[in-house]
Amino acid sequence: MLNLQRLEIFVAVATAGSFTGAAASLGLTKAVVSFNVKLLESETGVALLTRSTRRVALTDAGERFFQRCQLLLQEAEAVLDDVRRDHGGLSGQLRITSTPEYGARVVVPALSAFAALHPQLRVQHVASSHHDDLISGRFDLAVRLGHLEDSSHHAATLGQFGILPVASPAFLRQTGTITTPKRLAQLKWIAHSRLPLPMSWRITDNQGVTLPFRVDTPPVIAADSASALLAFALHDAGVALLPDWLVQPEIDAGRLCHLLPDHHFPPQGIFALYPNTRHVPEKVRRFIDFLRERMADSTTQAKI
Repeated sequence: MLNLQRLEIFVAVATAGSFTGAAASLGLTKAVVSFNVKLLESETGVALLTRSTRRVALTDAGERFFQRCQLLLQEAEAVLDDVRRDHGGLSGQLRITSTPEYGARVVVPALSAFAALHPQLRVQHVASSHHDDLISGRFDLAVRLGHLEDSSHHAATLGQFGILPVASPAFLRQTGTITTPKRLAQLKWIAHSRLPLPMSWRITDNQGVTLPFRVDTPPVIAADSASALLAFALHDAGVALLPDWLVQPEIDAGRLCHLLPDHHFPPQGIFALYPNTRHVPEKVRRFIDFLRERMADSTTQAKI
């Protein structure tokens, strides 16, 4: 029978790319790490790693084994968490990733409140503008915004938000009043680097009629985070299409203008993404429910 601790050591070596790095992350000696990997290769009967003077790398068999080990360790951790919960509440670690902007405004406050309810639970939040892989990152949950790519992971819908075309008053003094979608499309645009080009959406006018909206010219500026796009817009660089929860304070303060407010871009989804395992940890289920209820309450209060 395979030893789970030995699998964890192998995963740490593969992730770190060295025995020294794995030993440091696990609090073990390099000799213990090397010995356990050799035993694992002996038990499996295949070479899992290739070794050089500076780094180790996965063999083809090692790569497949590495992916299965990550899933198996997540399953084992989930089972242990549930056993511990039955004898004293949620415990273990809850590791979550989200974008920095939505994390700071929504996810981190929710995590703080959730952690206060479950003092034995260790919470870790990783802010990233990139869609980090859940399995290799050992994430229990990712909060994703916008359109979900095809994935083998489970996804739970948390809510929706609007996206607004905005620009600074100084920029608009140069361009004049924007009254039509055609004129809006002709302006200088600031775009997220993940957006496909040319940029296009189906927008709805105030009569409920849907029409195509397309920006054919390349963006004058591209950035990989919503906060960078917001900063460019505030510094008069052009038009940016940004989440309402991010730009509404700037609109209210007069630092940005909402362009064509009688036209609506398609609403974007908010999703909780978690690994497709046979055993979904209770801490993941409970936090998804907690976050969904918290977001629903804040939406209700905003409407009052």
